[in-house]
Amino acid sequence: MDTVEIIWQIDAEISRLQQARVLLSESDSGEVKRKPGRPKGSGVAKTTPAAQPPKAIAHPRRKMSAAGRARIAAAMKARWAKIRRVAKKASGSAAKDVPVAAKRGGTKQTAKKATGKKVTTKKEAQSQATTAASLNS
Repeated sequence: MDTVEIIWQIDAEISRLQQARVLLSESDSGEVKRKPGRPKGSGVAKTTPAAQPPKAIAHPRRKMSAAGRARIAAAMKARWAKIRRVAKKASGSAAKDVPVAAKRGGTKQTAKKATGKKVTTKKEAQSQATTAASLNS
């Protein structure tokens, strides 16, 4: 027998013995490899009726009352009326200088960012007018 053939047979025997060892160690250890999630037979399946399909278990849809729909509709109408008022005021003074966010009822910050100019409120405008009038007199 050639030495290469002997080495080959020894390697084959070693691999067969390693496979046998793995099989024996899995069955003798008593430990079961657990998979992620809730284990089978934990009682969860017993709480849901097996005979009923999932559609029967689903909750009914919530229904909105007519009064609730009316409140939402009134609030939306008031919101859009306010937006239209702001847009109308803006178009009267200088529609081109007012950013889209201000026309849509956006905040002062968004209007300031869009134009790069400071947006003044009514009180600020009145105080500026009074200080300008007092300086001119």
